[in-house]
Amino acid sequence: MIRDATFPITLIVGGFALLAWNFGWIPDWNTLIALAFVIAGAAILVFDGLTKKSIVTGPVLISLGAAWYGYFELGWRSRLIIPLLMIFAGLMMLIARFAPLADSKQHGVLAPRERNDHTFK
Repeated sequence: MIRDATFPITLIVGGFALLAWNFGWIPDWNTLIALAFVIAGAAILVFDGLTKKSIVTGPVLISLGAAWYGYFELGWRSRLIIPLLMIFAGLMMLIARFAPLADSKQHGVLAPRERNDHTFK
């Protein structure tokens, strides 16, 4: 069983993005990829809640989408984008390491509730 929503959400968003592109709803391939990264990052934060993993994965995917769009549509240079993404990812990892967040999903919108099987006698 999959323990977090990262992979299923990425598949769903990617599938919708490909479908939208095939119907001509998205202007070009690079915009499609940038939107998929941003939507997947936001969805991970919503569905998994704030955990040590989602606080890194969500914002990094969102920043990757912004960087992708900036590179292909706005002419940003990779010599600037790549180091900035590396710095941002490292900062998010440090924040996750020291932040008082749960290791597993507990507060997400669709995060499963933990069962309490205690019986009272």
